[in-house]
Amino acid sequence: MFKFLIDRDTWQEVFDSFSKNKLRSILTMVGVWWGILLLIGLLGSARGLENAFNRLFGDFATNSIFVMGNTTSMPFKGFQEGKRVQLTLTDIKKVEENVEGIEFVVPRNITQSLVVRNFLSGRFSIMGDYPILDKVKKKKLIHGRFINQNDISDRKKVAVISDDIYKQLFQKEEDAIGTYIQINSINYKVIGVYQTGTMNFGPSEDVHIPFSTFQQVYNKGEKIGFLMITGKPEYDIQQIEEDSKLLLKNLNNIHPKDSQAFRSFNLGKEFAKLTGFLTGMQFLTWFVGIATLIAGVFAIGNILLITVKERTKEIGIRRALGATPFEIKRQIVVEAVFLTLVAGLFGIITGGWILIILDHFFGQGAEATLVNASVSIAVVFIALIILVVLGTLIGLIPAFKATSIKPIEALREE
Repeated sequence: MFKFLIDRDTWQEVFDSFSKNKLRSILTMVGVWWGILLLIGLLGSARGLENAFNRLFGDFATNSIFVMGNTTSMPFKGFQEGKRVQLTLTDIKKVEENVEGIEFVVPRNITQSLVVRNFLSGRFSIMGDYPILDKVKKKKLIHGRFINQNDISDRKKVAVISDDIYKQLFQKEEDAIGTYIQINSINYKVIGVYQTGTMNFGPSEDVHIPFSTFQQVYNKGEKIGFLMITGKPEYDIQQIEEDSKLLLKNLNNIHPKDSQAFRSFNLGKEFAKLTGFLTGMQFLTWFVGIATLIAGVFAIGNILLITVKERTKEIGIRRALGATPFEIKRQIVVEAVFLTLVAGLFGIITGGWILIILDHFFGQGAEATLVNASVSIAVVFIALIILVVLGTLIGLIPAFKATSIKPIEALREE
């Protein structure tokens, strides 16, 4: 078989057949070209969209839940409806110890305060945080560091600020690390500057100070503003949310069916919807692309049937000179695979150029909607294998048609 494929006469016959019907052959190949172009273009766009979402979420723990206290809507155990629910550090510890599947529980505090530096000022969100926050919501530090355990233990008056605050309170290229800002007339040493993310969940975050310092300065004691819960990958994040809220209701004497007592946002649930959409989009892309490829390959098969009809006398002469049915079939199958592969390669090249153009126009900058729109080498190889298989199968139809005609009848054909 390999000797046949490298035989010069084999390919001379393929090119002669192609050159006799150039326009017809090219129009036939358009279907395959369009199918592979569609497959590469859609798969690359789907990958670009997925990359854009991944960059948007960054190092954020997507299997997270945000929970904060609200007011009750049902009376329970002597408490009237409308009771204000206040979460505490004791609640956090109980949730961490008793809810299965939890990886981290992060207590957080928040307030709005005036931030001043020299003659510049602004009102910003002040967050009281533990170092563990950097594990579930990674900060892209531009300069300095995030809060550490020593800051918590010593209740240091240090602050990590966003680049937005830096732009408002500092001169361009000025080194902020080691300088001081005033928050409610108290001096805080700047120890880090981080890049603000393109997507933020929950309240806006401008300045982070140690949780213990926040407790002391704002007289919070054991109270917390809200908490973040991250679940282990193998556990259902919706079940973790339900179990956590039920436990918090029991700890705070709230009716188990009171749906208003706690406000929550399940990022893991929303992210699962997003990943489901992307998976469905990829499946639809493969389905549409392969269906279009099959339609194009069938067009090639139809054209080869016409070609076989036109070459009936030629086939009869070859049969009379000793060509076996297998040799006739092999030649026609090679022609079918050749047309399919050439059209497919042009489709892959064109699809690659389209992805480059899409990346140029839609994949640049922080607001890019398609980031690195591309397909892997494995996908290209799979597409080529599909083309070879389909080309071979469709080539067998005219091949059997060619060998079904007896040599004597073929020679009589006008």
